[in-house]
Amino acid sequence: MREKLLHNDLDALADRHPLWGGLSGASLSLALAELGRRHRGLVVAVTPDTHSADLLARECRFFLGQKSHALLQFPDWETLPYDLFSPHDEIISQRLLTLSRLGETRSGLLVVPVSTLLQRLPPVEYLQSVCFSLAVGDELDIEAFTTRLASAGYASVSQVIAHGEMAVRGSLVDIFPMGSEQPYRIDLFDNEIESIRVFDPETQKTTAKIDAIRLLPAHEFPLDEEGVKTFRRRYRERFEGNPQKSIIYSSVSSGAPTGGIEYYLPLFFERTATLFDYLPKATRFCALGDALSSAEGFLDETRARYEQRRHDLERPLLRPEEIYLSTEALSERLTPLLRLQHEKTTDTATGVNFAANALPDLSLKPRQEEPAQALLRFLESSEDRILFTADSTGRREFMLETLRPFGVKPRPVDGWPGFLSSKARLVITVAPLEQGVRLGADGITLIPEASLFADRVRQQRRQRRTTRDGNAVIRNLSELNLGSPVVHEDHGVGRYAGLQILEVGGVESEYLMLEYAGKDKLYVPVSSLHLISRYTGADEDHAPLHKLGTGQWEKVRKRSAQKAWDAAAELLDIYARRAARQGQSYDTETLDMQGFAAAFPFEETEDQHTAIEAVLNDLKSPRPMDRVVCGDVGFGKTEVAMRAAFAVANAGKQVAVLVPTTLLAQQHGQNFADRFAEWPFRIEALSRFRSAAEQKSILEGLKNGAVDIVIGTHKLLQKDVKFRDLGLVIIDEEQRFGVRHKERLKSLRAEVDILTLTATPIPRTLNMSLSGLRDLSIIATPPMQRHAIKTFVSEWNGAVIQEACQREIRRGGQVYFLHNEVKSIEKAARELAELVPEASIEIAHGQMRERELEQVMLDFYHQRFNILVCTTIIETGIDVPSANTIIINRADKFGLSQLHQLRGRVGRSWHRAYAYLVTPPRKAMTRDAVKRLEAIESLEDLGVGFTLATHDLEIRGAGELLGDEQSGQIQEIGFSMYNELLERAVKALKEGKQPESLEKAEHVTEVDLGAPALLPKDYVHDVHTRLIFYKRIAS
Repeated sequence: MREKLLHNDLDALADRHPLWGGLSGASLSLALAELGRRHRGLVVAVTPDTHSADLLARECRFFLGQKSHALLQFPDWETLPYDLFSPHDEIISQRLLTLSRLGETRSGLLVVPVSTLLQRLPPVEYLQSVCFSLAVGDELDIEAFTTRLASAGYASVSQVIAHGEMAVRGSLVDIFPMGSEQPYRIDLFDNEIESIRVFDPETQKTTAKIDAIRLLPAHEFPLDEEGVKTFRRRYRERFEGNPQKSIIYSSVSSGAPTGGIEYYLPLFFERTATLFDYLPKATRFCALGDALSSAEGFLDETRARYEQRRHDLERPLLRPEEIYLSTEALSERLTPLLRLQHEKTTDTATGVNFAANALPDLSLKPRQEEPAQALLRFLESSEDRILFTADSTGRREFMLETLRPFGVKPRPVDGWPGFLSSKARLVITVAPLEQGVRLGADGITLIPEASLFADRVRQQRRQRRTTRDGNAVIRNLSELNLGSPVVHEDHGVGRYAGLQILEVGGVESEYLMLEYAGKDKLYVPVSSLHLISRYTGADEDHAPLHKLGTGQWEKVRKRSAQKAWDAAAELLDIYARRAARQGQSYDTETLDMQGFAAAFPFEETEDQHTAIEAVLNDLKSPRPMDRVVCGDVGFGKTEVAMRAAFAVANAGKQVAVLVPTTLLAQQHGQNFADRFAEWPFRIEALSRFRSAAEQKSILEGLKNGAVDIVIGTHKLLQKDVKFRDLGLVIIDEEQRFGVRHKERLKSLRAEVDILTLTATPIPRTLNMSLSGLRDLSIIATPPMQRHAIKTFVSEWNGAVIQEACQREIRRGGQVYFLHNEVKSIEKAARELAELVPEASIEIAHGQMRERELEQVMLDFYHQRFNILVCTTIIETGIDVPSANTIIINRADKFGLSQLHQLRGRVGRSWHRAYAYLVTPPRKAMTRDAVKRLEAIESLEDLGVGFTLATHDLEIRGAGELLGDEQSGQIQEIGFSMYNELLERAVKALKEGKQPESLEKAEHVTEVDLGAPALLPKDYVHDVHTRLIFYKRIAS
């Protein structure tokens, strides 16, 4: 019997037939969504793993249409059993939200991986007792409120930016509740809540007003006095030995539990619950594929890890059965159970098959005479209504354009309900479907984008994200710590010794205390903060402190000013030649340009939009462009380059894109070809992946103008490469090119438009950008849902490496293992295979044959194996969104920007990413190597390219970056100060002034109003935040 999926009583069908087969492609998600819509209670879908749960939830949301709010997800912790890490706070937030909503939910769909269904959870009454609401007009005692939040696990911070944080400033309370999409600011008048506003965690500015909020605890266990007491008592009853020696016992006793505390949850309660206790009575359970055998596999892995780790006296373990249900208990509770599978069932007694068949190969073949032959034949032979789906609105436009020449013109509709209500036969919408399906009995065929463009890269849709002020990233390069060297414009280098409130002339103000040579002290009023900059030059411990009142600083300053003058004159010469030449001016507002922009498959972030505007304005102007676009790895610089390339190629000029590696040339070539697919440009990648004949043809095409856009390595800079009419050069990661190549680029600068893309600006580039010699655009906004990368520095430890790989593989991800020595790379791969026998491992390095290397990288990209043992060939490599762990062996041998670049290979999706920097013992490393690793470990934030550039300057010293002449000056007066002198020198030279004008600081007239200039401590607790505000006001 072949059942229909739509217009069928699926609930009754499930009672008669508890096994559903033949659910190919997206039909399985459709079946669940329809069941969830029709069933009078809750439908729980149990998946084998996290990856399948995410995919199922995405597809079901689409099929539920307006009822998508009725879908809940209860995610896995994404850690290994008995792990030393706690889950990411966003995972905890989603879990708590789901548990709290289950209490109010009577129907809908819940998606849960089987490993999560096995977990023991806090009792239902615990969660009910700790959740509470606040509304405008309520009475609120701040002290009692913050105590209550602290015991619910909220962390007190100076600025609220993540889930589970709170901050109090006078009568304002900021809080980011678990389960909430945004943080709130509560404003009190005396003890009454006057207003509750939503605020933006990036800018800290309030947006909308709301009436009430609901607060959930920050953890799944209590940290109040009673909770800690119960934990301590049950711990002592459960484990032998001295509890004081246990890191778990002492960390909970102090109220700050260590990572991995989730595996001790049962000790916080007299009894625990499971997810089944939270579910309403009329719940129907559905298992996908072999979810139950996955449960057995998961428990086997848990038992194995328990045996490995149970003898650690500092972290004694609870037995697996104390933390998880057994498979027998699980089977008992999963009744009645409906099983759904892709394969057809032969069990005629309990099973039923649906008329849902996989699609034949419908992919477009661009290189064939009739690219859409398979699709057209299918459409002619079928009478079904057809729904095409695209990953985003931009891709939808692209698909419409691509299909139009073949006479295929689907009508755009809004979602699944739009399709069902439409009368048209061919329809297109935006949906995240992975695999197509033909629903024979329903007369419907679903054709997702992936079925037409077989080799297309799937990426998660990104939402618009709030912005972070790009200038602020530079301005506050790093926070001041006590003892940090600073430069005062009139007095030289001293050390920051804190903020002090002094009364002068009867007025209280806050002063910065600086300590100079000979323990001299200088008090600087906060109104003069603009005279102070952070010292970056020599090693901080050996900064050359100046003596006050000796004239020493004036001499140093005079010498440095002269050097800055000379440097500025040389730089200006190059840039003057460039500015004097009239360049080409391009029309960047054509209809073609608008069409190209509309086909971008993601929402532009705020910064990306600003960068694109700036680049297009440069191209409009007749002055040749020389712009640096700096954005952290994966923040969307390539799209900025593509818009520029389109504008120039559309005007009939040629574009050259310079990349540091062959592999990147290949990927950029593919990306450009995809992005420009609907436009009549010839795009070629010139690299060693091309045959000699192909290379000859490309060179010929560049010469006669047949090739519009060429992507290549430094090969493009060779003398034998001739362009017919080169208009734009795009340079990706300029610091990776050698001196000779840079000289060639320098000479090009005066002739064509230049756009440089960089993730970590090398300080020289940063310096020139800051001096206004080259224009600078910053993309400081990470795409939505990119988490910072958790970074660990440790010596080689087999158990740590094994865990890192297993954690990643278990959540359906992939691992880069970087071993930068070709002669021992095979041995490294063998050792890894012994550590992680369940992994499939391949090797990639630069000495492999081109085709072989390309194949390995493509196989990794398409998830055909899960660990890639490789050299730095991946450094500027292809994007693999599913690779979220990187292990870098002998990390001490790499430079800072290189480590940053390598670490940026992971963290390109919404999963928490991990980077392990494996080093020899500290004693065996150089001081510089230790400092580099400390710098990278401390910078977990996204968008830290700038901060890294200044760290780089501190560690490497300025010599090798700015030439020896300048480095001596930087040593004496610090990078910021030198930069300021250089900036003034450039300005003075442009205005035709003399060098003497640099030696003295500009005179400023101050008017003292005799009023206190003070930000009260109880209003802005954090010293760093106060300093930033003072500097903003002073500037």
